[in-house]
Amino acid sequence: MSEDQAGGVRLTLDEVRTLARAVLLGAGLSRDHAVAVAETMVAGERDGCTSHGIYRLLVAANSIARGVVATDAVPVVSEPARALVKVDGGGGFAQLAFERGRGLLAEKARNYGIAAMALNNVVHFAALWPEVETLASEGLVALAFTPSHAWVAPAGGTEPVFGTNPIAFGWPRPGGHPFVFDFATSAVARGEIELHRRAGKPVPDDWGYDANGQSTTDAEAVLAGAMRTFGGHKGSALAAMVELLAGPLIGDMTSRESIAADRGRGGSPIGGELIVAIDPVGFLGDAVTEHLARAEAMFDAIEGQGARLPSQRRYAARDRSLADGVVIAPALYRDIMTLPQGE
Repeated sequence: MSEDQAGGVRLTLDEVRTLARAVLLGAGLSRDHAVAVAETMVAGERDGCTSHGIYRLLVAANSIARGVVATDAVPVVSEPARALVKVDGGGGFAQLAFERGRGLLAEKARNYGIAAMALNNVVHFAALWPEVETLASEGLVALAFTPSHAWVAPAGGTEPVFGTNPIAFGWPRPGGHPFVFDFATSAVARGEIELHRRAGKPVPDDWGYDANGQSTTDAEAVLAGAMRTFGGHKGSALAAMVELLAGPLIGDMTSRESIAADRGRGGSPIGGELIVAIDPVGFLGDAVTEHLARAEAMFDAIEGQGARLPSQRRYAARDRSLADGVVIAPALYRDIMTLPQGE
């Protein structure tokens, strides 16, 4: 650990990992959960996604303190059909449930060409891209969906119905990092608004509404009111799709049901997640190399004209972080260091 020239605290990724695990253990998580959850925070800091980095220690600790999370839940894996996996997370954080089921999901995808996994009864606070990147790194095409709390108004309305409802996609690239994107169907991730609130900065007036349904640049007012979907009716339709795919389809909660189940505790979303994995070999057989090369031609055409592929900024940040570590804002670091730490 050292102090950055701008006054921030510079940590190596191993130091971020050690700190994250210690705080999660201090908050009461079992070791298996602490290890799994910490890795997603390390990934966020490593890849420059600070709204999903160790800032999320405050979010996780809050959910644990408010009794939203089962701290020692043991995920239970089952197979409802040949190409399906279900993992009942028992009310714990989603990361361990994913880890317990992903090997079977990958195996089924290779056996049947396509497979899907439902994570049920889990608590969510992290990004989805680490999950789809993991599967894509194993040669699979992957999609993931999850609702959250009802924080987002549908297009044409001002009252929350949807969650931020992210969609993530991963595509394997021979000899390189996977092509990955992960975006909320809201205009912005909720964590970004919270970071603006913490910094006392206004937000753009198209990010959300206050409690009276009026546009506002006050981050705290948006958090108390309603966020907007991105792209008007298009983002609204995608948000509804996520609600259906990772709610009723897998027997889990919608965003409105999730926030009702929270009972005003102010914890992270409770519910489900759907992950779909596709093995390109299932469609392509021996021709898989040829057709993945055609995909590379498309990527070359994008980058060849100066356009940026989603995930390239993250990978560039990853290279810097692996070499130089990461810088944590002083106020955030102070807040984290006030939390109890375990061993």
